[in-house]
Amino acid sequence: MSNPLWLTLIGLGEDGLDGLSIASQKALKSAEWVFGAERHLSLLPAQLVEKSITWPVPFESGIKALLQKRGQNVVMLTSGDPFWYGAGSVITRHLDPEEWTAHPAPSCFSLAASHLGWSLETTKCHALHAAPFSKIKKDLHPHQRCLVTLRDGQSAAALALYLCEEGFGDSTLTVCEAMGGPRQRVRKTTAKLFDFRNVIHPVMAAIEPSAGPSLPFANGLADELFEHDGQITKSPIRALTLSALAPHPGERLWDIGAGSGSISIEWLLAHPTCQAIALEANAIRVKRILQNASRFGVDRLQVIHAKAPEGLNELDPPDAVFIGGGLNEELLLQILGRVRGGTRLVINAVTLESEALLIEKQRAMGGQLMRFDISSLNAIGTKRGWKAAYPVVQWSVTI
Repeated sequence: MSNPLWLTLIGLGEDGLDGLSIASQKALKSAEWVFGAERHLSLLPAQLVEKSITWPVPFESGIKALLQKRGQNVVMLTSGDPFWYGAGSVITRHLDPEEWTAHPAPSCFSLAASHLGWSLETTKCHALHAAPFSKIKKDLHPHQRCLVTLRDGQSAAALALYLCEEGFGDSTLTVCEAMGGPRQRVRKTTAKLFDFRNVIHPVMAAIEPSAGPSLPFANGLADELFEHDGQITKSPIRALTLSALAPHPGERLWDIGAGSGSISIEWLLAHPTCQAIALEANAIRVKRILQNASRFGVDRLQVIHAKAPEGLNELDPPDAVFIGGGLNEELLLQILGRVRGGTRLVINAVTLESEALLIEKQRAMGGQLMRFDISSLNAIGTKRGWKAAYPVVQWSVTI
């Protein structure tokens, strides 16, 4: 049986308690406990101060304290809309639907977009108050506007520096401070000319990217964008491999023998809810994978320093598996025994022994077997000719 309603999530704007709806005011007055950030709790009337509990940092550490009040009349104060890059989804995943209700206020994204006249449906929104700036790397395109929250006032200058370092110094940067309240201030500059002082919190930035080294949306990013030691699925083969892996929102990839992590990274770039686990036995390459993931803003990549199949123990089941190296029959049998029906398996092979194994398994299990022969232009003295790379045999099958 579900527990009765006990938690009310109340969104606050910069006008504080004055902007609350009648329903929110009623919930707050009847609360036995009020959770919230120190900034929010400072707005409480005297009769509620003794019932207030400051939410700790990191955020997840406060969930246990909240759940200990289960069944009592509890209010949690949040910023703006609790379910738009807010605390709502993090909290309610621990509760039954009947246990909570929410009273949202306009989000800072809505307030900024309304001030600027930007359509939210075509604007990329990112929460960077607790995430690296590289999260926006894939969205830095001249025709793509971005709205981002920032950790504090000093972060606005750091964002401008990041844009300059990434080659987008001419981007227009609009700093939006304390939107919707009496302290509201909006100032515009460019990243390379940024010199604002005393930027106040809460703060967000509106970015209109200039022309620069934008990442294409197609699979098969240039090899030189990745740090690698030569152990990388080359760009044309990577494009074909990602096409065969066919990422969908929310799906998880096992990338076995990940090398530079290029397959995992492009899988994660396909959609913000995609997940990936990169398994790599070489410690130097593990470090390199983490560096590549950070640069591309996909720090959610889970990297495991281990050799397959030992490193596969206790992993969450995948929706797709890629093997780019180290293939042998024992490893393949181990993987086939660990995955569920409907899993997509893609294997690239360059040795005759691996190719023979794929031919045998394709005959027994079906799927598609393809061979890719790719040549690139190469100098031959004063003339030019084609230099062939090792042919790659690819087996793709749905188990």
